[in-house]
This record gives sequence, structure tokens and C-alpha cells, in this order.
Amino acid sequence: MSEPRTIAPAEGKLGVLTVGLGAVATTLIAGVELTKRGSGLPFGSMTQMGTIRIGKRTDGDTRLIKDFVPLARLEDIVWGAWDVFPDDAYVAASRAGVLEQGKHIEAISDVLRDIRPMKAAFERKYARNLTGEHVKPGNKRDMLNAIRADINAFRDEKKVDRLVMIWCASTEIFIEPGPAHQSVETLEAAIDANDETVSPAMLYAYAAILEGVPFANGSPNLAVDTPVLRELSVKNNVPISGKDFKTGQTLMKTVLAPMVKARQLGVSGWYSTNILGNRDGEVLDAPENFKTKEESKLGVLEDILEPAKNPDLYGNIFHKVQINYYPPRGDNKEGWDNIDIFGWMGYEMQIKVNFLCRDSILAAPLALDLVLYSDLAQRAGLGGIQEWLSFYYKSPQVAPGLYPEHDLFIQLTKLKNTLRWMMGEDTITHLGREYYDEI
Repeated sequence: MSEPRTIAPAEGKLGVLTVGLGAVATTLIAGVELTKRGSGLPFGSMTQMGTIRIGKRTDGDTRLIKDFVPLARLEDIVWGAWDVFPDDAYVAASRAGVLEQGKHIEAISDVLRDIRPMKAAFERKYARNLTGEHVKPGNKRDMLNAIRADINAFRDEKKVDRLVMIWCASTEIFIEPGPAHQSVETLEAAIDANDETVSPAMLYAYAAILEGVPFANGSPNLAVDTPVLRELSVKNNVPISGKDFKTGQTLMKTVLAPMVKARQLGVSGWYSTNILGNRDGEVLDAPENFKTKEESKLGVLEDILEPAKNPDLYGNIFHKVQINYYPPRGDNKEGWDNIDIFGWMGYEMQIKVNFLCRDSILAAPLALDLVLYSDLAQRAGLGGIQEWLSFYYKSPQVAPGLYPEHDLFIQLTKLKNTLRWMMGEDTITHLGREYYDEI
């Protein structure tokens, strides 16, 4: 065993600021509040229901993660949000149509009605299919200053001891890192010049880091994954992670692709299409916004299958991803995958997957875990990129020069071993002496 890290206790209130008060955010808030009242169970949340093994298998020491690491209690969470619409969380949750009105929304209507969003930093050029009516006036500098003022006003008004910010809003247009994103000086100059390569997502991320608030990016937007914000997060000792919640189709890919690779089966084509009818689907109906999501979804197979290292198996793969906006489906996303594979002597086979999932039902527990783990990381003094949280993202953020790990089960091992390391317990591999003792 090693010495555990010094982790500040999770005392007092934890403020959670969501960028966006739509389907994902309201499902997250409602689920936590229902759990507090004993009216539901937080299925899908590792921090609340997951277990971790300590020591050898023969020790029989398996604990709930929430009993092993000092996480913030759900009872200590206080909510705040920004949104382009002025609706309180009750109206927003009702409009999203994810949860049952009578069974779940009405049961916590008092809490939901009390959560009123602050005006959002928003420019329609970044999400042209979204019309914002509850937005901050002024230029980018004005919006940055206003976000910082909101953070501090929320901290003072709600008397919270710590804060975490998580992006639960729409996908912005595709932006590549450029000159404006290299240093604090270039970023500051770009903000003053109203540079189009500085999006609202970057302003929120920059404001969070300046105010010492951990930031988790649940969208594929370019935000904390720029050189300037990555370096500033290390300097200010602020945890950051991203990007894009791993929920439906990509979740399946991070399970199926490692299986195909592990068995040395070839892949000639992987066709993926989605139908989605919520606000995210509407925003992604614009080609420039879909481009951002497409980049996030396409990178998974490339990184897992490594075609350059396995040319006979994956060197000629055709990978296609589509998202179709279909309003009647609402938040109930449907993902279709057709996978053309080949095996012994090149004989062809197929795998077909039809995943009828609920987008926000899958995303909400991920958001909760990211909030609690980000807060834990800050109390443990872990600033910068939290690669151990890759488990939750389609396009995990890693340090420069490293490729992201997409295999879901390798990600899970890394996450749990990080928790063991934090608490001074031995990490678990199959090569320790205890492995041979057991067999």
C-alpha cells in the first residue's frame, strides 16, 4: 500500500452550475432530487451504485464507491444554471418530455420551480437552429465578465463552499484550434477583437478556470481542449475533462469494437445512423453543427482499431455516421448500426444493432458522476486534464502527444485504479504476487 493523497473533506454545500437547462440538465436535477426523497434510485450512476474491489479477490473486500472515496453527498448539492430560455426547471423539464409529469416532475415541483436560469452567453452563429431570447447583451468581453459575475453571485447567494460547472447545452459549430487558443495573451486579444474562433463554450470554460471552478464538457464543442485553457487549468490547479457524454451509439462502439479487435476479426464497413427529436437533434440538423458531433463520433473506431497498425484487418474500413432530426421521437433516440466484418479466410459476416435508448436518461447519471468526481479531484489537488474520467466521454481529453483510450473496460480499470491510488490502496492488475498466490 502507498500513502493516500491528502483529500480535503467534502464539507458544506456543493454548487452545481449547468450550462443549459434543457433535457439533460433537468433530468439530472430531477433524478438527484427524487433520490434525495427516496422516490427513485440513481440507476446508471457509478458514484451512487457502483462497487470497487479492494485487495485480493480472496479478501472478499468489495465496497460501494461512495463509501470508499469521500464524495460530496447528494443532500449537499445546490443547483444553478444558464439557459437561452427563461423557463424555470419545472417548465423546462415538462417541455423536455423525458420524465413522467405526475410521477416525477410534480413530486419535486417546489425544487424545480425554484431553479431559474441566468441569462446565457449565446450567439446564434454557433447554433443557428436555436433562437435564444434569454441571452446576455454585449460583446465577448461583456459576456465573459458577466459569466464570472454570475459565478460569484451564485456562490454568495447560495452560500456554497465549492462549485463545479458542467456543459449540458447544445453542440456548437465546428472550430479547430488556432492562433487565438495558444496563450492567455492571444485568447485575451481574441476576446477583445470579438474573434469568431472564441465561442460561448470557451467563454464559460475560461470563466470557470479563472474562478477556480472545475469544468466538465458534455458536448463535442472545442472548449477546455485548447492549449491555453489546458495550461491555465494546470497553473490554477483546476480539474478539467471532456468531451461529449458517451451515451448511446458510441457507447456500443466502445464495447463492440474492442471485441472485434480482440478476436482479430476484420471490419470492412461500419454504418451508423441516428434519429433524434429533441433540441439537440434540432441543433444538429444544421450541417456546421453536425460536423462537430461527427468528428467526435468518427474518432472512436480510428483510435480503437488502429488501422495503420492493423492494415489487413482495418486498413480499408468505410465508416459512416449520420444523425437525422425526427421530432416525433423526442428524447428517445434510436441508433442503427450495420457492421460488415470478416473472419477466417476472409469469409464475410454482419453484426446489426438497433439501440432504442433514452438520451437524457443515459446522460444524466454520467453528468452526476462527472460533477462528483470533478469535485473530488479538486479536493485531492488534481488540476488539469482528468484522463481517468475518459470512461464518460465519446472523445476523451488527453495530454498532447497521447492518443485517447476508448475501450470502455480499459477506461473503467483506469478509473477504479485511480480511486484506489487516491485512497492509498494497491492498484489491481493480473501481474501482482497475489494473482499467483490465488492460483
